[in-house]
Amino acid sequence: MKVLFFDIDGTLIATHQRMAPSTAAAIRLAQENGHLCIVNTGRTAAIVLDWLPALAPFDGYLCGCGTHVFFRGQELMHHVLTREQSIRVINGLEKYRIDAILEGAENDFHNPLDRMHTETLRNYIIKHYSDRHWGNYEEAVGRFDKFYCYADDPESVRKFMEEQGDFLEAIDREQGFFEIVPKGFSKATCMDYLVEHLNQTGKYPKKIRIEDTVAIGDSNNDLPMLKHAGCAIAMGESSEQVLAMADYVTTPVLEDGIWNALKWLGCLDGARE
Repeated sequence: MKVLFFDIDGTLIATHQRMAPSTAAAIRLAQENGHLCIVNTGRTAAIVLDWLPALAPFDGYLCGCGTHVFFRGQELMHHVLTREQSIRVINGLEKYRIDAILEGAENDFHNPLDRMHTETLRNYIIKHYSDRHWGNYEEAVGRFDKFYCYADDPESVRKFMEEQGDFLEAIDREQGFFEIVPKGFSKATCMDYLVEHLNQTGKYPKKIRIEDTVAIGDSNNDLPMLKHAGCAIAMGESSEQVLAMADYVTTPVLEDGIWNALKWLGCLDGARE
């Protein structure tokens, strides 16, 4: 049995939540062959659990870069930034004129568009999320797990992290964008958490080892899980860093990338072409 961990954006889906028909078929067949299929995403539960389960039957969801863990409908762990930490974050963002989307399990939060410091994040929200209801910073205190931010000058993010680095870590998403997560949490740490939970249940006759895990991703926030897994698979069109450390590079997401990856692994044995 293998435990398969999948990123969402650029891995399971393309833009506009498009999933290749072969992806859902591959997930189902891998499960029929005894493997576990787990989502491992930077997205928080608020923007995963309301639509992704309808596309394919995953066994579990690791959300918010390791801060929120579900397995077969049961919530196993959830780490939320405290009120004090939240206030420090919001004050620091304003001090250094950094725009952010504060991501929580129930909702996301950002400054009103007319109070944003950069055109880039304002236009990003208008383009991709204009139909969503957002909370504001005042409502976010004690209610977000991580955040995604942009600054015209990346040096301001470095200064921000110097002040907040006792409880936060930054992932450079390139071109001025950063993903900020609580220190000690990543797409790798939640893999260990889930594997330990699975072994403690006693439902699996053979102990699951990290060597039995497979990670599939495409971007820099996937690097921790790709490095940690027993096998790392990069999607076609992945970042250069992801491609450089992959054991196998599959085709792009809408060109049967997941099907081809799981077929290469041997998880689809018996499947028709």
